[in-house]
Amino acid sequence: MDHLVIVGQNPLVGKVNISGAKNAVVAIIPAALASVGVCTIENLPNIEDVSSFVQVLEKMGAKCKFIDKYTIQIDSRNLNTTSASFEALKEMRASYYLLGALLGREGRAEVILPGGCNFGLRPIDQHIKGFEALGAKVSIEHGTVKVTADKLIGSNIYLDVASVGATINIMLAAVYAEGTTTIENAAKEPHVVDCANFLNMCGASIKGAGTDVIRIAGVKRLKGCSYTIIPDQIEAGTYMIASAITGGDITVCNIIPKHMDSLTAKLAEMGCEISDGDDWIRVKAPAQLNAVNIKTQYYPGFPTDLQPQMTALLARAKGTSFITESVFPNRFQYVDQLMRLGVKIKIDGRMAVVEGPARLTGTDVVATDLRAGASLVMAALSARGITKISNVHYIDRGYEDFENKLAALGANIRRTTGDDLPLIVEA
Repeated sequence: MDHLVIVGQNPLVGKVNISGAKNAVVAIIPAALASVGVCTIENLPNIEDVSSFVQVLEKMGAKCKFIDKYTIQIDSRNLNTTSASFEALKEMRASYYLLGALLGREGRAEVILPGGCNFGLRPIDQHIKGFEALGAKVSIEHGTVKVTADKLIGSNIYLDVASVGATINIMLAAVYAEGTTTIENAAKEPHVVDCANFLNMCGASIKGAGTDVIRIAGVKRLKGCSYTIIPDQIEAGTYMIASAITGGDITVCNIIPKHMDSLTAKLAEMGCEISDGDDWIRVKAPAQLNAVNIKTQYYPGFPTDLQPQMTALLARAKGTSFITESVFPNRFQYVDQLMRLGVKIKIDGRMAVVEGPARLTGTDVVATDLRAGASLVMAALSARGITKISNVHYIDRGYEDFENKLAALGANIRRTTGDDLPLIVEA
């Protein structure tokens, strides 16, 4: 088992290039199955979730060819099954996108219940509600979701919560529905827009993505296309936080600065010096960070996927910070690991209270999910001494080349396998 070993308290300085968006690519790769053609997808992040999805598509009969490290060609014309119960899907939340893609194209799908990061209940009831509104029959048997429809008919669908997954899944099915489908209270996240843009490039007719009302006019057939994935908003935010927590000065490149507005505002409120251009943001840390309050919300609010990293940062701020998690009720499961590093934090339901500045010291900790793992890396970069983080396979699911990008910025970080620490000199 791999570990990350970090010696903290090195200010991170320099430039870092951001990879393609993990949350977009895990929707767009299965969306390629909705087309009856050849899709070329560029700016892929080199992460575990991409590798797992490619393996699944190949087992289903699609031909997948990497043109280079960041470009894949997917030919789904000879798909030979609508059943996906493969082992690789058990670790992936985004496996449910196969339901919408296959239901739309073939009128049926069987997909193992989604796995992914364990930070509490994340039901798929809004997905099911959408499929049924389009005329599908849905059942769950032996851990597998089964959807069938003789014909999909456009419908008006109001989501009880602005679920990203449900919004995308309904779009994937509705592109083939007869008539027009309207999704109200739709999610507005950048990766929702990216998936809609991809489908439109394939010949779909989707309007309103990025607003709370999306309209989809059904078509007979989707063709192939060439498409470039947007930059990863959460990876970019993680490096912005890394600059602040280490007292550093990092320029985050190859991004869409508008996507970062909610984080940029909070970092500025904490005292960071922020500057930006067309595709970059520079974060220069102050001598002392100020405490702030955070409430996670659906886009364009503060992202829940940056909440754990931000919690680590607030541990270094002077004063009391309040963090309210309004998206996932059990997303504070990781805080006991941060407390091992010295973070002073109390949890009361959906609220966390962080007292700072805390004196963080290195120790052995365990990543409990993807973004929790990133938060431990952030805290370790700021802690005195050596921190060893296990379960780094979670981190590998969503961050490309994480330790090498951090090392290039000046972090004292190594990856090791087994129980032995690598040769590493404490600063």
